[in-house]
Amino acid sequence: MQPNITIRTATPADLPFIQGLLPSYAEFGLPPWRDAEVMVKTDSEVFVTALQNGATIFIAEDQAQTPLGFIHLHPGSDHYFKGKQCHISDLIVAPAGRGQGVGKVLMAKAEDWAISEGYERLTLNVFAGNERARKLYEELGFGADVVKYVKEI
Repeated sequence: MQPNITIRTATPADLPFIQGLLPSYAEFGLPPWRDAEVMVKTDSEVFVTALQNGATIFIAEDQAQTPLGFIHLHPGSDHYFKGKQCHISDLIVAPAGRGQGVGKVLMAKAEDWAISEGYERLTLNVFAGNERARKLYEELGFGADVVKYVKEI
């Protein structure tokens, strides 16, 4: 774990912090068929329910207990792999935490947690245009599996 970064379980009190970071998903440029406002609204609603129902969400904080980012995990599935999979649904680092290893610390927490829960694989989705995130995931040993193509009709 990086010095000065701690990880804790999210609580409903973290909702404003999490919702405040959701627009970050559009910072790198979304495909033209994605509407950033719709994504933020949908994800905001998802996190209200997730936090109320005790979802697995971890918050990274600095020494002053200032939140720097979060990661959201849940069971995943695959038609071809019957083992237990953990899906990383969301990972966002706040601007104040970028470049400090916060994303790596959160990913390490996700892997440790998944192993402790008996998962055999971690999965995640990333937008093709999010080069920074893709580079991080590849550095951490993730490899591309299925590439989804979209055509508006």
